[in-house]
Amino acid sequence: MLLHGEIMARRKLLLLLKPFDVHPLRHSDSFSGISNSNIKILRHLDNRIQVHKDAISFCQEVLQRKSVEWETMVHNDLSRPIRDVDLVVTVGGDGTLLKASHFMDDSIPLVGVNSDPTQVDEVEQFRDEFDATRSAGYLCAASVQNFEQVLDEILNKRARPSQISRISIRVNSHLLHSHALNDLLIAHSCPATLSRFSFRLKGNGESCGSLVNCRSSGLRVSTAAGSTAAMLSAGGFVMPILSKDLQYMVREPILPRGASSGVMHGCVKSDQTMEIAWSTEDSFAYIDGSHAAHPIRTGDIIELSSKAPVLNIFLPPHFLSANEPAAKL
Repeated sequence: MLLHGEIMARRKLLLLLKPFDVHPLRHSDSFSGISNSNIKILRHLDNRIQVHKDAISFCQEVLQRKSVEWETMVHNDLSRPIRDVDLVVTVGGDGTLLKASHFMDDSIPLVGVNSDPTQVDEVEQFRDEFDATRSAGYLCAASVQNFEQVLDEILNKRARPSQISRISIRVNSHLLHSHALNDLLIAHSCPATLSRFSFRLKGNGESCGSLVNCRSSGLRVSTAAGSTAAMLSAGGFVMPILSKDLQYMVREPILPRGASSGVMHGCVKSDQTMEIAWSTEDSFAYIDGSHAAHPIRTGDIIELSSKAPVLNIFLPPHFLSANEPAAKL
């Protein structure tokens, strides 16, 4: 018999974890012959593993106190679409969240827990010795400090997810199962090899501009969420997180003398499609970095748009301004 106030149907959660062995543990007795500087690096990596494990234990302890059913899975074990849960909680960083997104449609919301946030003081302490940066957790709404609060907001429906765009990818009219949450890079498998391709933008099946012929090191296309990642590093611009547009940039184009580079960087509007004719063998469409790769051959036609199913994700509060229609945690 249900107690007063008990939910009739218990919420089901999937706790998806970054693997434990990203940086294999080293024992102190194996440090013989290693320089003091390298020992500091190894101890830093060991600490990262322990912090991640502690974060997992903490999240599991919180879930044990809630009226939910949940199971744990390491993200490397994902092989089929995520179904039959009410919420996916990733524990790791943006990489774990990206991996989860490739197995999700728009029917299940997602919240990320940054298990190993960067510590500013630590980065400063070791800045002349090594890079002590930990996990950015750019899209993660929670850490161990606020996980229970964020989870309660979600379970009690005081927060709702934001709908962020992903890239729909068609190769020769065949829709790929993986949708890019951050970005897509199309390039030769060897980064030093020249890629040849042409592209044009289309709206309602009609051309929106001239055909652009390219010789370069490839083509990158990002979502709004991915505009702060590799796209920004390459000279792109940050887009509002809820924008439905895509941003593209031809990587290191070889331009004829006097030609303008203006058409090499721009936007694909939400009602447009980017059509690419590829003319280089042994190439790949790299989806969200190394998370997925699809072979591309000479003569392939690739169509990109923001018409993929959105990802319903609970975002960190700093993303959400007053004029963006999403609830703040």
